[in-house]
Amino acid sequence: QVQLVESGGGLVQAGGSLRLSCAASGRTFSSYDMGWFRQAPGKERDFVAGIRWSGGSTSYAASVKGRFTISRDNAKNTVYLQMNSLKPEDTAVYYCAAGIRYSGVLTDPLRYNYWGQGTQVTVSS
Repeated sequence: QVQLVESGGGLVQAGGSLRLSCAASGRTFSSYDMGWFRQAPGKERDFVAGIRWSGGSTSYAASVKGRFTISRDNAKNTVYLQMNSLKPEDTAVYYCAAGIRYSGVLTDPLRYNYWGQGTQVTVSS
């Protein structure tokens, strides 16, 4: 069992930055691929970024590539999402997710076994 707790959301002006963190419980964090997803009101939950268990491979949605960076610290059981040059369309609830390694592509929400409760990010214009 893995519990995920996101933090770092908030209100920021367009062009600003935020760093989200997701702390995981348990001693097997390094066995999991990690992903960030987001859901805006009235929309489906979309993939944002993902990182393999080793940190050796990452994937990004086209809409955030070049602006967002995912990273992880396995010693701290934490995954991060650095968000720069934020836009109003980035406003959403951001969720982190954990999926057993070798069980699928980073972009597929169905391969993730555990989800956090989400953190709100609001970008004002």
